[in-house]
Amino acid sequence: MAEEVKKTKEVKEPASTSTQGGDIKSEGKTDVDASEKKKKNKKIKRQILKGRAVVKCTYNNTVVSLADINGNILAWSTAGLMGFKGAKKATPYAATQVVANVSEKVQKYGLKELEVYIKGVGSGREASIRALSNNGFDLVLIKDETPVPHNGCRPKKPRRI
Repeated sequence: MAEEVKKTKEVKEPASTSTQGGDIKSEGKTDVDASEKKKKNKKIKRQILKGRAVVKCTYNNTVVSLADINGNILAWSTAGLMGFKGAKKATPYAATQVVANVSEKVQKYGLKELEVYIKGVGSGREASIRALSNNGFDLVLIKDETPVPHNGCRPKKPRRI
């Protein structure tokens, strides 16, 4: 109610003094125009056509992150974040759900082409690649970066009897 009273007073004042009322209205319009320009600048999103996807499939979880070519992360998701618990996090179905979630987050950037880098030996490897291609991404490169031990662990010392 207090705001309504102020509005009625402002409307009555310009009728009595036209010069002051005109100044008040013009100042109000410039403030609105300036705020609209600022909002337009903030809404502009960068358009990224090429990017890279890093998929880490372990025995316990699946992690998918999408980045631009320089390595700046645009979106990421995990099976645990999607609500899967326990052994279900490492399933192929969980991997497809994770990829669907990440691709939904990245739609605002307009990402089209992906280089896929896969790490790990989990069961969601093939399912995540298949899901990336089914979600509208063009896969330019698929590279396996699973770390492999070059000489194995140090052997146990020999028994002395």
